[in-house]
Amino acid sequence: MTLRTIKTALAATAILGCAFTGMTMADPVDEPMVIDGQNITIRAPAPEFLKGVLPEVLSGWLYRDEDTRKMELDDFDNPGIIYADRARDQWEVVDGTEGKACVSCHESPEAMKGLRAVTPRVDPDSGKLMNIEAYVNKCRTERMGAEAWGDKSDHMMDMLALISLQSRGEIINVAMDGAAAPFWEKGKEIYYTRYGLLELSCANCHEQNNGKYIRSDHLSQGQTNGFPVYRLKDTKITSAQGRFVGCVRDTRAETFKIGSDEFNALELYVATRGNGLAVEGVSVRH
Repeated sequence: MTLRTIKTALAATAILGCAFTGMTMADPVDEPMVIDGQNITIRAPAPEFLKGVLPEVLSGWLYRDEDTRKMELDDFDNPGIIYADRARDQWEVVDGTEGKACVSCHESPEAMKGLRAVTPRVDPDSGKLMNIEAYVNKCRTERMGAEAWGDKSDHMMDMLALISLQSRGEIINVAMDGAAAPFWEKGKEIYYTRYGLLELSCANCHEQNNGKYIRSDHLSQGQTNGFPVYRLKDTKITSAQGRFVGCVRDTRAETFKIGSDEFNALELYVATRGNGLAVEGVSVRH
């Protein structure tokens, strides 16, 4: 082992040690989420495969400060709703060689109700693991004859917000068995694998240390039922996989790409950890 390697390892150990030893506990709040008169399920018994690991699953909303929580409870204050409103206009825009818009096949956005609660899922026709972004681009390329949208593009984030909003209050029920099983196992492996200079896994923060403060942030369970989220820090909407990128980079590792097999599998696995929680539509986080 070279001197440089030893110094790098010692630096990583020091950073990791300071990060976790400096943590303080802060329990999630005990409050209901009610939006426009609708009670949103933000606490639920842990799925069977998490018994003995987590007593219950909790929305990230419960870990946020009072101002941030209030912002999500009012659609007039929730900055993420603007993105969904823009997508309503895009819904009727004709694009591509087939002369079609979203409305041509799906009529109103309300036709998308329930989709967010069961995705990612294995598409029965192609056998591919698909999230909402993948379904949007499938429609664009195969039905509309239009170009696919970039996973982080404004149009994609707008449409993701609109489609997710239609399932607000629907209970997450993402399949982990049958055709989804091999993808789920791959996602689980990634979730517990340590990455980067800091050698951290998803589980180190969101399973073993949720409820603690680190670097002025309150660690949640990392549930994805609130995605897409409007992040106040970034002043924009981000998807679950967009957040995965940030998490992996925080470990000082080279991240997988959005839409990669690895992140698709991870999104599936993390979604099943939140089975029983409700879709929040467009949530607000720090």
